[in-house]
Amino acid sequence: MAERVRSLADDVEAAVSAAMAGALPAEVASEDPLVRRSDHADFQSNVALSLAKRLGRPPRDVANELRDGLTGADGLARVEVSGPGFLNISLADAALLGRMADRFADPRLGVAESAAGETAVIDYSAPNVAKEMHVGHLRSTLIGDALTRVLTFLGARTVRQNHVGDWGTQFGMLIQYLFEHPEAAWRRKDLDPDETAGTVSALDALYRTARQAFDADPGFKERAQRRVVALQAGDEETVSAWREIVAESEEAFQQIYERLGVLLTPDDIKGESFYNPWLNDVVDELTEKGVLEDSNGAKVVFFDDIRGPEDKPVPMLVRKSDGGFGYAATDLATIRYSIQELGGTRLVYIVDARQSQHFQMVFRAARRAGWLTDDIEAVHAANGTINGPDGRPFKTRSGGTVRLADLLDEALERAREVVAEKDPDLGPDELDHIAHLASVGAVKYAELSTSRTKDYSFDVTRMVSFNGQTGVYLQYTHTRIASILRRAAETGAGLGRFDAGLALEPAERALALALDEFGAVLDAVAEALEPHQLAGYLYVLARAFTGFYESCPVLRSDVPQDVRANRLAFCELTRATLAQGLHLLGIAAPERM
Repeated sequence: MAERVRSLADDVEAAVSAAMAGALPAEVASEDPLVRRSDHADFQSNVALSLAKRLGRPPRDVANELRDGLTGADGLARVEVSGPGFLNISLADAALLGRMADRFADPRLGVAESAAGETAVIDYSAPNVAKEMHVGHLRSTLIGDALTRVLTFLGARTVRQNHVGDWGTQFGMLIQYLFEHPEAAWRRKDLDPDETAGTVSALDALYRTARQAFDADPGFKERAQRRVVALQAGDEETVSAWREIVAESEEAFQQIYERLGVLLTPDDIKGESFYNPWLNDVVDELTEKGVLEDSNGAKVVFFDDIRGPEDKPVPMLVRKSDGGFGYAATDLATIRYSIQELGGTRLVYIVDARQSQHFQMVFRAARRAGWLTDDIEAVHAANGTINGPDGRPFKTRSGGTVRLADLLDEALERAREVVAEKDPDLGPDELDHIAHLASVGAVKYAELSTSRTKDYSFDVTRMVSFNGQTGVYLQYTHTRIASILRRAAETGAGLGRFDAGLALEPAERALALALDEFGAVLDAVAEALEPHQLAGYLYVLARAFTGFYESCPVLRSDVPQDVRANRLAFCELTRATLAQGLHLLGIAAPERM
């Protein structure tokens, strides 16, 4: 496992801990030193306030003792006591530059493989076969992609699982309708490209028609139900039609994934049908272990603390009284497979928050079964919903669900307008390329800069802006740095190199402190499964670079050569960190824009 470059915060914590060991009684000397970044110095510790009451002493007295113990510590320039007993700690310039040099020399930018040894099985996206991907699929897809990238970079073995809906009554209904209406066009070769968005769009419309027939015509309903039985029994004609529908849908999903630039491939699909052969085994095992109970002929799990109206227990339905299976059966089979076959040590389900109770029940049942043990974590990484710019649920004008492809088209169109206005000299091909990168980056950053648990508004005009906290701003910052480095190479300015003997300007110090936090931020993302922490960090880093560039000339002729080399090193380290961070969010870091 790669060694992590120690962070500056690590050094300060170690120094404060050493001072505590030298000045305080043993029973409190091992407490957390409570070191945080500060606006008043590089770092601040409020451990004196935390411990003063336990020690029966004034906080400032404790802080003064700790300050005396810190005075002269390696890498520290100044330690001051402020307020009721805060320790304000400033680092020596040489310590900051030395740490930047370590990160500059490391291809991993000083980030350790802190998740090595972990196998993370990540379940995300999960569209339904024969239905178009809509705006509701965007959050799970992008959050899952970012978490997969971060955990992989941190050394985990990651397994992507796309649990598509490809089984059940709806397919008997749709297949029966297609057999009874052979004139219904839905195959690619039969469609007019000017009349429809594609096969899945046509299937989606036909499914709605079949649903109407199912609800209105008892005869059709009976025939559709027999078709479900035929599908489950492996009837060749029925299964062949089902496979064709699944294949067409999977191809349509892949087109969206490739457009978004996410990692999912057809090999990652493990749909409901994949687990169907094991559902009876799951029921048998859970019955033998006493997890399932009989309830009017059905197999269910009860939980004492999960109750519904009239204070009655809410059952989790595993097998219906007619022998069919509930969603819980498939999810339990998925957990068992993820642990026993994939070796999962951390199971992450990125699903709408409205499914929280369902996953709570499934996880608890899996623990009763002995599949989920204390050394295996299962977590529902719940996500909120996407609203329109007015803050209301995102719907079409007719009140329907917004197609994901339409949403991406809108972002692309607006990005093309903004990029063309920014640089009217771009050729059509380059404009198309940059607009695509900008639009996808804009959509992803808007999603990933919001805590996954919160709702957010999809506002294309704001998303594609070159100003403010947007993906386009971060991409543009990367291109600015790349342009500086190109000009440096063209003018023979030399290579970047950190020199620990130089004095730092305030903007250089602020940039160094921001760069130093990259590894800690990634560890926090992995721990909380919250990509917005990385998105927010990259914006702070970009702002720190802007402040640096405005205050510290890089290529101006009057800049001394050693200072220029130091500042070029800052540029390159910032560019590399931005590029790596954007990549972990699934956002392109273009060289030109």
